[in-house]
Amino acid sequence: MSWYLDNVYELNKKSPYTFYVPSVELLDKLKVGDLVKLIFVSNEVKDDGFRAEKMWVHITNIKGNKFVGQLNNEPYHLPLKMGDEIAFGIENICDTEYIDSNSSEWDFYFDTLVTISEDVFKKREFNFMLRDTPNDEEDSGWSILSGYEDGNFLNDPENFHIVSLGVILNIDDSILEFIQKPSLCAYERNDEGEFQLINDYDWESYLNG
Repeated sequence: MSWYLDNVYELNKKSPYTFYVPSVELLDKLKVGDLVKLIFVSNEVKDDGFRAEKMWVHITNIKGNKFVGQLNNEPYHLPLKMGDEIAFGIENICDTEYIDSNSSEWDFYFDTLVTISEDVFKKREFNFMLRDTPNDEEDSGWSILSGYEDGNFLNDPENFHIVSLGVILNIDDSILEFIQKPSLCAYERNDEGEFQLINDYDWESYLNG
């Protein structure tokens, strides 16, 4: 079974708010003896769905943005063993032992929760969002809708999912400026594609519905 190392910058480009990459400041600290985590990807998809393993590598040599190290894990599927020499680049490092100075920002994207309509996942767009009173510290209170849902859809709780804020930001991060708005507010996308406050939203019907 052949394999390759994933490029974390390419993965982050596809999912900038849910795929973490170490900061430049953190990567500059790396030295021989440190542990870094890499994503080893199989060129074959197994029957059980296996495709990749994240494993730690012990750095033994650094030359610019190129590294050599020894595998510090025992793989479950890949034809590798602990101690194997691995050559890799800075673009392959998905994590380190160090605390990242940007960790609080990533924690916000990962830990802040929003309710999202299944239709948003299908259409990869949303045009309506409202903020109720949050239920707890992690709940943002925001519900995100495509705007095409009908009454039957909205009345079925199975059509909604609780996900991290980063998931919705991967679709459209223009809403970041609204996330900290006070509770009981609603916004709708206008003809110019921008979100606009709905001043006359019927909160009484919503809260009693």
